[in-house]
Amino acid sequence: MKHVRTGIVVLLFWTVVAGGLYPALVTGIGAVFFPAKARGSIVVHEGRLAGSELIAQDFASSAYFHPRPSAVNYDASASGASNFGYTSRAMKDAYEQRKIGWQRENGASEAPMDMLFASGSGLDPHISPAAAELQVARVAAARRIPRAEVPRLLALVRRFEEGPQFGFLGEPRVNVLMLNLALDREFPR
Repeated sequence: MKHVRTGIVVLLFWTVVAGGLYPALVTGIGAVFFPAKARGSIVVHEGRLAGSELIAQDFASSAYFHPRPSAVNYDASASGASNFGYTSRAMKDAYEQRKIGWQRENGASEAPMDMLFASGSGLDPHISPAAAELQVARVAAARRIPRAEVPRLLALVRRFEEGPQFGFLGEPRVNVLMLNLALDREFPR
């Protein structure tokens, strides 16, 4: 009986520490040192909620830069991958469909890999700089941006290019939401 009582006391102790005190401490530290990130990196544009810097959203209009495909239709409550393997017929069909759609929509012979495959969470808000640059002609045409202004649009894309995290983790990337908000400011429709 003594072991049962000891087990229950240890269980309750660690439940309080690991389930209550530690999360409260980490949340408090985050709120003090990283307040915007602790609140979800929410982006407010012209007084309205535009989204989060950390979660992709679908921009279907040709007048916007498009994010990576999403296996969960950009639903943050359903984060996850397709879980298709390399031999999956469904993954091959999705790849071919996305490739043909990308080439048709952007007038490009090649499609960047990040625009053909969804991220592991289905919510990655970033695309490669190459994927963003290959969309410039489509966005310029949809917004009727004069040919002389296209270099300015390309410069806008490059201005939103972020380096690898901590300078060495991952690849350079462009946040699609932040780029599209700047696009609306600098090249209104």
